[in-house]
Amino acid sequence: MRMQQQQSTLLFLVVLLFHSLTTTTCKSTIEPCTNSDSCNALLGYTLYTDLKVSEVASLFGIDPISLLTANAIDISYPDAEHHILPPKLFLKIPISCSCVDGIRKSVSTSYKTRPSDTLSSIADSVYGGLVSADQLREANSITDPSVLDVGQSLVVPLPCTCFNGSDNSLPAIYLSYVVQPVDSLAAIAARYLTTLTDLMNVNAMGSTAISDGDILAVPIPACASNFPKSASDFGLLVPNGSYAITAGHCVQCSCGPRNLNLYCMPTSLSASCSSMQCKNSNLMLGNVTAQQSSAGCNVSSCSYDGLVNGTIATTLSASLQPRCPGLQEFPPLVAPPTSVEKDPTFASGPAPSPQSHGSGLPSPKSSGMPGLPGFSPANGPVSGISSGASAACSLVKPSPTLTSALVLLLAMLVIPVAL
Repeated sequence: MRMQQQQSTLLFLVVLLFHSLTTTTCKSTIEPCTNSDSCNALLGYTLYTDLKVSEVASLFGIDPISLLTANAIDISYPDAEHHILPPKLFLKIPISCSCVDGIRKSVSTSYKTRPSDTLSSIADSVYGGLVSADQLREANSITDPSVLDVGQSLVVPLPCTCFNGSDNSLPAIYLSYVVQPVDSLAAIAARYLTTLTDLMNVNAMGSTAISDGDILAVPIPACASNFPKSASDFGLLVPNGSYAITAGHCVQCSCGPRNLNLYCMPTSLSASCSSMQCKNSNLMLGNVTAQQSSAGCNVSSCSYDGLVNGTIATTLSASLQPRCPGLQEFPPLVAPPTSVEKDPTFASGPAPSPQSHGSGLPSPKSSGMPGLPGFSPANGPVSGISSGASAACSLVKPSPTLTSALVLLLAMLVIPVAL
């Protein structure tokens, strides 16, 4: 009898230990804020099933055209908005990032529940871990998560950061990226053409250790506009390697691939647009003329200057340059994807050691927030890695110590039975 009681006690301890091994933790980069302004931001999203472009756009409450352009998909492709995208496809979702309750987040997305939905399935499957069940419950004041009315409209709070639209004093848009099982911080940095130091800096990290489901803010270099504040598209930022449609679908602004100078021209869309000719010139928006002379190259250009009071504003500029510019390069556009290609950046390999700084990384510094080790973000508000119900969750990887303890307890259960 006594042995049975001991075994029952040990079994109870094993259950508790197993629970501790699989307890969810939540890590997400949080940007405190005090003003009411907003910025353009991106979400890294993986399709949970095949969806039309318009369905993905509806899921996040955005314009299908902006979804296509953010992913360098050709909008002139026939019926592009209704093209079916394959499951497991990774997309960048453009959103507006606001200041809500003292932190940056997007609250413009809503979701109508279906018969089989639970808060967990909506969070983990539909929105790919960008939101947690607890966040959905809190944002919608749900007292009983087990009871969801079909057709109920839920606010979906999504993570985002602004950091003044800059990274190391250069224009940038921040991507909220959900860490996947195959990821290492080095692979993420390589994929988005940044450095480990910068990624750790932005996310106030004290080491390179990351866990599945963590949400990182990843800086993407961008082309910045210089439109006047009176323009409705003031502050337009376009991520490098992509383009944006503005001015009522009349103007297309591209960024890159080899520079961060914004280049705008008329779109190929059939839209009712105001005049795009520069005053006192025969040049149209996007036109550039170059004439070589003994003193250099005389360059004249007609540039886009924002949508002001419903009118497309243009600026005629003339300059003398040492050499004539080459042809304008545009981001390579693709047709809507029909299959998913494996990203070679994430080939299997050893992850960097969490405690190692022998690769040239500086030693961790204070993040500027109590109890949060790491770096202070460059040229922006202090961020922090938040752990708690307000952030998205992931399973903790069992530590060697806890795993060994579990094995020992199991052995203590098995040996008496064998005897």
